[in-house]
Amino acid sequence: MSALPTRPVLWSERTWEEIPGDLGIGAGAALLPVGATEQHGPHLGCGMDFVLAEALCREVSARTRVLTLPTLPYGCSLGHSRRWPGTLALDPILMTDLVRQIGTQAYHSGVRRLFLVNAHVTNAAPLRCALEVLRAAHDDLMVALVNTATVSERVRAAHFMDAEDWHANRAETALMQALAPALVRAARIAGADDPDRTGGLVFAHPVNRTSRNGVTGTPSQATPAEGAELFAWMVEDLTALVRRGLTETPPLPHSYDGPAVVPQGA
Repeated sequence: MSALPTRPVLWSERTWEEIPGDLGIGAGAALLPVGATEQHGPHLGCGMDFVLAEALCREVSARTRVLTLPTLPYGCSLGHSRRWPGTLALDPILMTDLVRQIGTQAYHSGVRRLFLVNAHVTNAAPLRCALEVLRAAHDDLMVALVNTATVSERVRAAHFMDAEDWHANRAETALMQALAPALVRAARIAGADDPDRTGGLVFAHPVNRTSRNGVTGTPSQATPAEGAELFAWMVEDLTALVRRGLTETPPLPHSYDGPAVVPQGA
């Protein structure tokens, strides 16, 4: 067995002559890392989500040879309100169209399997809308939406350990301790814990009405070793999912493209 490649295949580093060959090796697939720029409590940098998405996709690309598109560092973070500085949010309609346009341009370059790798919870709705629009426009384009915190059951359990509505919590803090310590303010972690107040609520409230400091969970319990193990799980489980996707074909070969069928009596 040949050794695993040591470098990811980055769209930004490839030339127009090289990209078709890269797509040929990678079954026409590309990864789009999607994150956010938003407050992450008093102890984490605002780039946490896109830093994680990019790091994860780079590792998966190195293992699968699938091209990684440039990271989208902004997301749908309107729920973080203006109480805390640092959040740079897109509205969901704009985000949907932005991802649609990125996907369309990637399609024109030859991408036929697009993995939207999302590291911010409330990006899920606009990304799902973009998925719907892209696959309706391009019958031979397959699009998958993968949320990094729920890529597998073990990864989900780690993220939800200290809160159902987690944010800047134990898992996220541990991940940054392991992957990007420059984003961590160690002296601020001990007092950052804030409980989850969303249980049993009917409405989806903004973070400024559920958290005192932008945190939900117990970052004080995080350790770099825990973060390294969690990231290894995320890499392993997303790699397995992408590899499955590289050989997947639609259950039926194509959509019906003949004349419209008019029901009798219409």
